[in-house]
Amino acid sequence: MFKNALVYRIDQWEPPTQADIEARLDGARFVECGPTQREAAGWVEPRGEKHGVLLESVGGQLILKLCTESRPVPGGVVKQQLEARLDRIEAETGRRPRGKAQRELKEQIVHDLLPRAFPKRSTTLVWLDLAARLVLIGAASSKKADAVLTRLVELFGGLRLVPLQTALSPASAMSAWLSEKEAPRGFSIDRECELKQPDSEKAAVRYARHTLDIDEVGEHIRQGKLPTQLALTWNSRVSFVLTDALALKRIKLLDVVLENAGPAAGADGGFDADVAITTGELRLLLPDLVDALGGLPSKDGPAPA
Repeated sequence: MFKNALVYRIDQWEPPTQADIEARLDGARFVECGPTQREAAGWVEPRGEKHGVLLESVGGQLILKLCTESRPVPGGVVKQQLEARLDRIEAETGRRPRGKAQRELKEQIVHDLLPRAFPKRSTTLVWLDLAARLVLIGAASSKKADAVLTRLVELFGGLRLVPLQTALSPASAMSAWLSEKEAPRGFSIDRECELKQPDSEKAAVRYARHTLDIDEVGEHIRQGKLPTQLALTWNSRVSFVLTDALALKRIKLLDVVLENAGPAAGADGGFDADVAITTGELRLLLPDLVDALGGLPSKDGPAPA
């Protein structure tokens, strides 16, 4: 269900009842962009069933899905039409619009082109684990996650979310694992890694389908490069790529998990099974990952269970 994930802690929130959540979601249901609307966002059915419920609860885990739609107007087209209009106005009046007048003209061109732009739509899953006080956003970039967080805060007044942080930064922890050629307990290092020099040039080295148990990797780290991505496997059950921003990318449940799950997982109508399996694995993986990164900062108390 989640190919990518960013994790946030619920720092402050008194969750409303499930009925209240459903009512709020219904009031913020997705409506597609109008002809001259640049962007729209709202909540849709996690199961993908039209006119279905907007909140799914499986084993106490709450699943939401945010849909966003935009009408991108090609910048090259806007620039071309703007230059043509500026040239025409200059020829007619002897003066070329600049500053505010030029910006207003550009906005008018975009507004005129919007009805002809093809809408682009995407969805993002949200998982609320109220017992562990965690929220997982199905995104790999903070920009995309921030847009979802904004909608969540609008939906639930008083909700305060903070990014999951650990005592060790992912970059420093990954540097130690690679330098010492030893993965943290419960994890194994896979065959993919990216290292970057933290300076203006951002010199980078990437390994793909390549063993990382070599002196060359440690030498890059000694020269000052830091890991920005590292492929890992947890307990031979879940593989993923850890980033220096503490994002989990390309999450994949491995065969041992799917085989034990039975035929319902992934089949038509297997939504509940997919949710139960995915959240069940990630609820165990996340505390182990936090421990591997030195635990939570002391002021935050114990690691999530």
